[in-house]
Amino acid sequence: MDTTFLLCLIGAVVVLGFMFLWTAIKIVPEYQRLVVFRLGRCIGSKGPGLVLLIPFIDRAVRVDLREQVREIPVQTSITNDNAPISIDFLWYYKVIDPIQSVLQVGDFELAAQGIATTTLRSVIGGIMLDGVLSERERINTALRQRLDEVTERWGVKVTNVEIREILPPREVQDSMNRQLTAERTRRAVVTESVGTREAAINVAQGEKQAAILRAEGEKQSNILRAEGERKAQELRAIGYSAALEKIFAVAQNVDPQTMTLQYFETLKSMAENPSTKYIFPMEFTSLISNFVEKNKNS
Repeated sequence: MDTTFLLCLIGAVVVLGFMFLWTAIKIVPEYQRLVVFRLGRCIGSKGPGLVLLIPFIDRAVRVDLREQVREIPVQTSITNDNAPISIDFLWYYKVIDPIQSVLQVGDFELAAQGIATTTLRSVIGGIMLDGVLSERERINTALRQRLDEVTERWGVKVTNVEIREILPPREVQDSMNRQLTAERTRRAVVTESVGTREAAINVAQGEKQAAILRAEGEKQSNILRAEGERKAQELRAIGYSAALEKIFAVAQNVDPQTMTLQYFETLKSMAENPSTKYIFPMEFTSLISNFVEKNKNS
């Protein structure tokens, strides 16, 4: 009986030892911290690594330091022009001070979600419907700044806010679709007209360049033709000049009788012509008189 009691006592001590070690030894990852309370009083944050706690005296609260993302469910807001619109978004946060995140707020995620919904309605209420659809970045920035102002005292930093989806009313969507179709039709017509204009400009420029090239070619052709004609005239003039020089040289040795005989031959050929009018040069009478005198002397 004493042996059984002793074994039970040893077993109880071993179990209590394991429970003591289980509650006293904590392994904290790099991305977590333990906010330790000793007899209800915060003594600071512990970790990472191996942390020893006093069982039944120390109480630890784990805080994750990694950046977290939470979804704000669809919220219906009224724009400045009284148009109902449904918006849902994501907000990203990171715990900067683990002690403040535990001491200053009971559940900062729930509190931040409530502030996010009220802030969203306040921001959307000051913007027209077209602005809500086209100024997402402005809304994101406004939400992030207001959330960050509130969560800063909790040791939490709001890093980003992203609107995921905006759903305007059905009639607004139909109007937007019609506007989009009209805008696409307008762009198509404008693009076609611009293409037609550019094609006409290209054709006109091509014709202009062709006309310039033709005119330039004609000009060069005329210049070459004129230069050829000028050179041909120069050559003909040189030929005529040489021929006249030879004729003049030969004529220096021709006596008046030879010239007179040549005139007679010319008259003979003129007599064969059916014409009834004849023209005699004035020098012809002096040539005949010289020819008659020489024949008498001979």
